[in-house]
Amino acid sequence: MRKSLFVILIAALALAGCQGKVQRPACPASKVCLEYGNNSEPLTLDPAKSNLVDEATIISDLIVGLTTDAPDAKPVPAAATHWETSPDGLVWTFHLRPGAVWSDGVPVTADDFVYAYRRILDPQTASIYAYLVYILKNGQAVNESKARPETLGARALDALTLELTLEHPAPYLPELTKHQSFFPVPRHVVEKYGDAWVQPGHFVGNGPFSLVSWRLGDRIQVAKSPTFFDAKAVCVDRINYYPTPDAVSAERRVQRGELDINTNFQSNRYARLQQTMPGYARAHTSLATSYISFNTHDVAALKDIRTRRALSEAIDRDFITKKLLRAGQVPAYAFVPPGTANYTSGPRTAWAAEALTQRQIEAKALLAQMGFNVKHPLKVEIKVANNTDTLLIAEAVQADWRAIGVDATIAQNEGSIAFAAYRNRDFQAGAMSWYADFNDPITFLGLLKSDVGAQNYGDYKNPAYDALLAQSDQEPDAVKRAAILARAEQLMLNDEGTAPLYFVVNRNIVNPRVTGWVDNAENFHRARWLCVK
Repeated sequence: MRKSLFVILIAALALAGCQGKVQRPACPASKVCLEYGNNSEPLTLDPAKSNLVDEATIISDLIVGLTTDAPDAKPVPAAATHWETSPDGLVWTFHLRPGAVWSDGVPVTADDFVYAYRRILDPQTASIYAYLVYILKNGQAVNESKARPETLGARALDALTLELTLEHPAPYLPELTKHQSFFPVPRHVVEKYGDAWVQPGHFVGNGPFSLVSWRLGDRIQVAKSPTFFDAKAVCVDRINYYPTPDAVSAERRVQRGELDINTNFQSNRYARLQQTMPGYARAHTSLATSYISFNTHDVAALKDIRTRRALSEAIDRDFITKKLLRAGQVPAYAFVPPGTANYTSGPRTAWAAEALTQRQIEAKALLAQMGFNVKHPLKVEIKVANNTDTLLIAEAVQADWRAIGVDATIAQNEGSIAFAAYRNRDFQAGAMSWYADFNDPITFLGLLKSDVGAQNYGDYKNPAYDALLAQSDQEPDAVKRAAILARAEQLMLNDEGTAPLYFVVNRNIVNPRVTGWVDNAENFHRARWLCVK
């Protein structure tokens, strides 16, 4: 179909005119509104079924757990006002906030937490994060249908007193209870509506904001909740969360004033942003690692350590961080990021100190041992989310692998589809990042336990690794525990259990009019602390 030049010209002029204007929803008089670019479209707002950071951003503004994130991401009391721990560290007693209610006015009780924990462990829920709740006594047994839900180490002593009994001491529990997998859910609503309880009109939360609407592909709107226990201190009256997978487009929307915040920017534009939008771009050290998973469950060649080592050795991490990304990322030869609490960095891949040229020689030799050559090359598909930075990284890795004779191709998918493929093992190699769920090395190392399930995308399995993690769980001495975890990480790296690429830098664009934003390594920024001048 063709259009006349005149029509095309008029359309182009109209588009140019629109782009020069601020397309920002009107904010009611005397109200404070926040326009929030949130990277991707959530698949769910159910805390038991969520998986992505972008989902947790919204869920954590709608529901709060026993603890929540302070502006600097440290745990502070939320649904619980205080707690005590038994001398052996196994029994925690949380005292809930008197008078706290769900957004429909029904009281929040200890039973809502017990119900939520049993629900996330129910095999029918199929929660990807069920393994985090294994820390509760009999949690894994309940999830595997080997024990009744009533045996779970979570019980309501009365309406406002919750007792949690753990499988092993976990001094980091207040960090963990910030996570959505430990959030309460309103039993009276979930049992009434089933999976539809998270839809607008049904959703009930206990957080600072209430769900108003969800227009797929457009926005999720929330409003300040008058029933929140600290509503008087919440400044923002309305938030629109937008999916913004195109980082450059989102950057321009912030520049035009359409968005106040965007939770990402294209890494190699950092220097440009500092010049064109001074005070907006915020890069901060992150508790996150970018890495490549190899599907050892279904791909025969990738089950062999020689193949995985060859592919990992061949990657030029210096080029990726210094030439492509250029926002302060650091090449990674380990999985746990530096600066993680309760840990001492030390483990590294066996070949980390070698020059790239030497690594490429070794990689070719390993592939030759496997029988791969020019006439019979190893073929690997890299499945990735279709955002700009990930595609740049995939193209660099593709070039590095081709340099050692690998026939590498790239398959692009929308982000949620790519991660669904990873969970279903519908991939060969996948590029991804892991952001700490809480500040402790076990949030990284626990990801590679053989019984974790879907999020152990590459299906790494080593009984000796599992045994070391189990040993660390029972070690009360923090220094000795860190040493055990370091041994476990070194073992996994020696196995080429995954291919770490670089340590991530948090990248946000925040209009200077937004107050209350505090850069922090965990990159958690709850909207209850924000305001707009």
